[in-house]
Amino acid sequence: MRIALPVAAAGLAAAVAGVFVTTSAGAATAAPTPVRSTPSTSEIEARLSTALAGDDTAGETSKSSLGASSSSSTSVDPKIIGGSTTTITTAPYMAQLWYGDNRGTSTTSDDIGFFCGGAVVAPTKILTAAHCVAGYNWKAHGVVVTGTAQLLSEDSSGNPDLHGGNPSGVWRQWNHPSYDDNTIDNDLAVLTLPNPVKATPIPMTTAGDTASYTGAAAKTAQVFGWGRTSSTSQDISDTLKTATLPIQSDATCSAEYGSDFIAGHMVCAGEPATGSDTGTTSACNGDSGGPLVVGGKVVGVVSWGVKDCVAAGAYSVFTKLTTYVAAAYPRIDDTNLSGDHKADLFVRNSSTKTGYEIDSKGTSLASRLSWGSHSAWNLVLQTDLDRDGYTDFIRRRASDGDLYWRHCVFPSNGTTCTWTNTLVGDNWKSRLAVVVPGDVTGDKLPDLLSVDSAGVLWIYPGKGNGRFATRVKVSTGWNQYNVVRGHGDLSNDGRADLLARNKSTGAVYLYKGTGKAGTGAFSARVKVRTWSGTTYNAFDAVGDVNGDGKADFLARTPGGTLYLYKGTGKATSEIFATRVSLGTSFKQYDLFG
Repeated sequence: MRIALPVAAAGLAAAVAGVFVTTSAGAATAAPTPVRSTPSTSEIEARLSTALAGDDTAGETSKSSLGASSSSSTSVDPKIIGGSTTTITTAPYMAQLWYGDNRGTSTTSDDIGFFCGGAVVAPTKILTAAHCVAGYNWKAHGVVVTGTAQLLSEDSSGNPDLHGGNPSGVWRQWNHPSYDDNTIDNDLAVLTLPNPVKATPIPMTTAGDTASYTGAAAKTAQVFGWGRTSSTSQDISDTLKTATLPIQSDATCSAEYGSDFIAGHMVCAGEPATGSDTGTTSACNGDSGGPLVVGGKVVGVVSWGVKDCVAAGAYSVFTKLTTYVAAAYPRIDDTNLSGDHKADLFVRNSSTKTGYEIDSKGTSLASRLSWGSHSAWNLVLQTDLDRDGYTDFIRRRASDGDLYWRHCVFPSNGTTCTWTNTLVGDNWKSRLAVVVPGDVTGDKLPDLLSVDSAGVLWIYPGKGNGRFATRVKVSTGWNQYNVVRGHGDLSNDGRADLLARNKSTGAVYLYKGTGKAGTGAFSARVKVRTWSGTTYNAFDAVGDVNGDGKADFLARTPGGTLYLYKGTGKATSEIFATRVSLGTSFKQYDLFG
């Protein structure tokens, strides 16, 4: 019987939620402005106190996940047995996830409270397990605590004690759309925080990584968490613990768990359990969602194990992150104006020069929202250059070609930001293309690309703060294309890609990102379509429009019909599914971004 590894909790924390409202924001452009809404101190304490007092199990299922839980044999259940105490300096990315919902009643009998672990993978992003997130409202009831190795507890007055940790609310949540709570398959989730945390992020592994799961490196995998430390007690650890677990082969895991173990989606680790605490080193209840680390990067997420974690021959089971990093990547590097994990459009009316946000509803679009006049600009692109979780823009001024980074700046302890323009490129009027595809160079920071008037493709490596390092030349000959677009991962390997259309033949080519800078930044092009100018005369690439974890593409006919081409993740002519019409009124727009 598998047991997920979350843990019932008694805890506290502070929360900050983020929402978008429409207000006037500086300069000449009226635009929706991000607003940080902070719960009162009493609400924060109530949320955490409910979590600390709870005895529920995250993602309760017929299998057993490794979350903090009761002793029920049908509970999700995690912990580290046989490990050693460590410090937050050793694992500064570790996060405590506390969920406390009092259900709006005066009685405590219907309260929901539990605890899971997680890892900071970007300043506003927490990687964790789907069984800790799916079916719960983390924005309304969750608290994430970073910066402390000490588990939350109650002080002498019965109030939550953060032990120096930094609490945060949750702005939005995502779990893998194919998560199965019976098999605990596709057990991966990402929480987005409303504010960047100070904790140092840990990078995720890449798609196609095999070295971390086999060979010498795999023998030094480390798991971190606050889960149970004994099979004979439900108590979880007061301090952060770690253990070294050798990663086992799929054959070994399948021999132990049969069809419960899904090779490719899961990986198991540790030496076979002995049947008791003595001689066993294992993750256990309360460790759910925590990271399995190899070589300084996350390669797995604590998912499930056997009841009480020490049954003879058993192993801890983790979500195999290399399989899922392509789905997680859009959640880390998203361009999502509405905050629902579906990439949205930005368009400009060619007559009025008014800019509009048009939010995605998956396979259709919501009503447009005005962002005021955009008459000064001839290019608008969405990105998040400073990694604060809020969409930024790259805009080029028509009069002189100057390129600006437009982002919203929050004052210290403030709730409402002010839109600010920062010059990032001087006189880019002659540039044939400007693209913000995400992380091209493999350093987990978003980059900027351009094609100059001579047809040279350049990468401007992002620094994660809206600034760029010295440009790096990729290759020549890009003046053969009249379209160069891209945002996100089209080939499902966790790396940002580009699409380019030849202006003479209409052939559309995929340039797969390699995660390198310079001449090796992209693999040899692959022809994926032929779209002449009479077929489509405008394109847009904003990321994952339908929320399935794969980057999509948008194309408009000369008649004004806009089509969604949902990405399949295949780097072939089958790169897109059958097109879906998003409407017929798009001839009125001259900018798409």
